[in-house]
Amino acid sequence: MLTVSNVDLYYGAAQALRGVSMQARKGEITCVLGRNGVGKTSLMRAIVGQQPVRAGSISFQGRDMKGDAPYRRARAGIGFVPQGREIFPLLTVKENLQTGFAPLRRAEKSIPPHVFELFPVLKSMLARRGGDLSGGQQQQLAIGRALVMRPGLLVLDEPTEGIQPSIIKDIGRAIRYLKEEAGLAILLVEQYLDFCRELADRVYVMDRGRIVFEGVGADLDDPDVRRHLTV
Repeated sequence: MLTVSNVDLYYGAAQALRGVSMQARKGEITCVLGRNGVGKTSLMRAIVGQQPVRAGSISFQGRDMKGDAPYRRARAGIGFVPQGREIFPLLTVKENLQTGFAPLRRAEKSIPPHVFELFPVLKSMLARRGGDLSGGQQQQLAIGRALVMRPGLLVLDEPTEGIQPSIIKDIGRAIRYLKEEAGLAILLVEQYLDFCRELADRVYVMDRGRIVFEGVGADLDDPDVRRHLTV
């Protein structure tokens, strides 16, 4: 569903991505791992169109997306849950979810029932302001907002960061459901190794702006892989 080929990305004179190539397939969970500052978030920003790439290509469902603005990628079916959640603190939970209507046609502008099935706490807090939710509840809201867009590819940038263990389990169950029942392609950036080990079909490990390892989830126990993940 997603193919990234030989992508270079710069911030001014500093090169953040160096010839990065990877894929995310329909009905699979693809994890991108690596230490802080190796380019994981830059890769996600390139995929969703928040940062232009200097070389290489990014295609979604066979269509070259290079140069497309973020809103065009959202309309094409790429949903993004950014690091830090970035919900609207002064809007209610319902209003935050409704911001996901933006790329949809008029007839599609409704909140899918599975959002509340996956995260029932959101249904009980529809009138509460987003800024009044706990960090874990805000993360569920951010994922729910992305799901409102009916994506074919769901991109999640460190969804377990700063989240209590009970909600990490809820998020893991939701991600597995979206893969198995909804058939989404899921691209997950994560530092929590056990979380990826439980979920990943395919893994990519980054170091210094490059992909240094590609394999299946079981490979996360390989000592050579762990060497790139330890500080």
